[in-house]
Amino acid sequence: MKKNTFRCLQGFTLIELLVVLVILGLLAGLVGPQVMKYLGGANTKTAKLQIEDFSTALDAFRLDMGRYPNSNEGLQALVVQPSGATRWNGPYLRKSIIPKDPWGNDYQYRSPGQHSGGAFDLYSLGADNAEGGDGENQDVVSWL
Repeated sequence: MKKNTFRCLQGFTLIELLVVLVILGLLAGLVGPQVMKYLGGANTKTAKLQIEDFSTALDAFRLDMGRYPNSNEGLQALVVQPSGATRWNGPYLRKSIIPKDPWGNDYQYRSPGQHSGGAFDLYSLGADNAEGGDGENQDVVSWL
């Protein structure tokens, strides 16, 4: 009986540990890319939401000032009163800073807008910070 008791207390064999490691490796290989794909999509969704927040703030600026900030004033006009803007009632963003896009780059702002007859164009150039691209590198724009 002592021989069987000793065998039960030895623990896992090398083969058992290798089988578990192989299974974990297979799971990581299958699940890892899906998680990365999900995280990539989350950045694009975050950029879209931030652009919507900026658009709301720009509309509030327009209600007070009678115009959108011009390209020279840029998004900074939402948190710092532009010179000569007597009816400015900001800051128009919750925090008094202009957030960067999810990839750490500045949002691009142009007024008057050049797309769809809009008053302004607001966009992020994506992960590669260059025009065009697809996936994580695609541009996230306000005019679509």
